[in-house]
Amino acid sequence: MIEVFVEQVSARLKYTFDFVLTDHGIDFCFTNDFRTFQNATNMKLNYSERHFDNVVQLVPASLLFEEKISAQKITKSVFGSEECLAFDGVTDPFASIFYVLSRYEEYGDITTDEHDRFPASRSLQFEFGWLQKMMCERWSREIMIFLGENGLTNSSYQPRELKLIPTFDIDNTYAYQLKIGSRKLLSTLKDYTKRDKVRLEERKRVLAGEEKDPYDTFDTIESIAKRWFDVKLFWLLGDYGKFDRNISHENIEHRKLIQQMSRCCEVGIHPSYKSNTLEIALSDEIQRLSTIISREVLNSRQHFLKMRFPATYERLLEQGITNDYTMGFASEIGFRAGTSRPFHWFNLKKNEVTDLVVHPFSYMDGTLLEYKNWSITQAKQEIQSLFDEFKQFGGEFIFLWHNETIGDYGKWKGWSEVLEFSLGLNKKIDHE
Repeated sequence: MIEVFVEQVSARLKYTFDFVLTDHGIDFCFTNDFRTFQNATNMKLNYSERHFDNVVQLVPASLLFEEKISAQKITKSVFGSEECLAFDGVTDPFASIFYVLSRYEEYGDITTDEHDRFPASRSLQFEFGWLQKMMCERWSREIMIFLGENGLTNSSYQPRELKLIPTFDIDNTYAYQLKIGSRKLLSTLKDYTKRDKVRLEERKRVLAGEEKDPYDTFDTIESIAKRWFDVKLFWLLGDYGKFDRNISHENIEHRKLIQQMSRCCEVGIHPSYKSNTLEIALSDEIQRLSTIISREVLNSRQHFLKMRFPATYERLLEQGITNDYTMGFASEIGFRAGTSRPFHWFNLKKNEVTDLVVHPFSYMDGTLLEYKNWSITQAKQEIQSLFDEFKQFGGEFIFLWHNETIGDYGKWKGWSEVLEFSLGLNKKIDHE
């Protein structure tokens, strides 16, 4: 047991110490009573500016004792062997963890991109060159080393179990199949207008049953699940719109496919673009999926990775979602929350821990090709680098693909090799 003296016990403080110490099986308790701390017989850590004779001290920044969201004066510093954050000149690894894990910088009046998202380029981790590093885990490790060197624990930093989780967003179930009425007509007219003979011929062959729809890769996804991977699917069931173009949830064949895939994979909701500003849409879409698969919907990942704090997560909680898989950037690979282990979301607006568990992902297919324009070889090298970082600390190595990107179709020709490379990393986990 470590007795920790603080001037004030706060929700932020307990949340952060739990992330570092409780998850390593280290018991601790807080006290803000001067005499109780002096008389305690446990190991002691002074996490305050007050002085105690012969007691290990770590001077804190004020962040964990504040209750409101305020502008932070942050600079780069060093704690132990790792670069760290300093708040108003105070280097504090606990506050650094909380700042990144809570996504503090994403609250308030922030700059956003064309889809109203917080861009990776505005992230402090991007600015400091940390985005491909699991900084919250690195700081946790340094804290454990600090405690060990000062005789406060015999425990060392232990990596979590390594788990690899392939996930797929189903934005467009099929390229041609099941599209009827005006949607079929408009899509065909578009190809005629562009004089796209390849798509016109392809559409004709698919609809005649002579050729498989190029987005129909569900047998591939099913085969991955049969290889004992914990596959997660996120299905878009929103009403048709500019950015929501999937087949109607009322289509019988579409519903049968979703039911079929739910028997081998865990199917969650992919809230539509529109649902970010229309809460009733989110409720409707979750109910649609629940009705189709005949079970409660607990998992979610936002379409276009649209996420604003705290509104997005508050709405998910209100709708009964318990696990979200949106935590990652569209334009950059890496660790948006500084970790790959699941963690409970801390609502800064309400200053409290919530029941929503966040599952960060490490990379998205579109980032590799559409944002970074990497070759297949370079993409594999970058994924390997992420995985090497992940192996040091453990957690869930989650990657995001789409059904239309894994069939070697169009600009994605050859990219199934990258997916298979990612799946093959599991052998390195098993071997080790």
